[in-house]
Amino acid sequence: MRLVRAGRIVADRYQRILDDAPIRDNVPVIVPATRFIADATELAHRNAPTGVLWPNNRRVSELAPHLDQLALVALVFPSFKDGRAYSQARQLREQYGFRGELRATGNILRDQFLFLVRAGFDSFEVVKDADAAVFAESVARFSVFYQPAGDRRTPALRARLRHPSPHAVGAHERV
Repeated sequence: MRLVRAGRIVADRYQRILDDAPIRDNVPVIVPATRFIADATELAHRNAPTGVLWPNNRRVSELAPHLDQLALVALVFPSFKDGRAYSQARQLREQYGFRGELRATGNILRDQFLFLVRAGFDSFEVVKDADAAVFAESVARFSVFYQPAGDRRTPALRARLRHPSPHAVGAHERV
């Protein structure tokens, strides 16, 4: 599985931990949701980044009290037709203010990548090498958007109002 982050294919520094496997110190880990909730206090005292693999059938409100101790939240797409993780991503970014890494994992397709970025995801576990290369290239293709979204980009109109063009005709100019 390939990891795409910031428009590049990168090595995944996180280690996936099973429900009952021991967790090594000084190693970034991703733990399942059930284990994270059960061991949240213990995991908060680790000396390395901690992430959680959060299924799309659990409410992110359960995760909200622990977001400050998480470096990564991996949201699961069990099927490309199941979009609940999009809603979870938007809630994490917009409602709960999560600033850590938001990772899409599971069954994601090439044509969903831009929508994932707009929902607030910043890394993606991609199964096919060809899809990883296409996505890494396509992230940079679009830089301006009209709608506000979970990716924290400034919409085009708001950017224009903040930085008007010197060539724009304003109220003080006559044409």
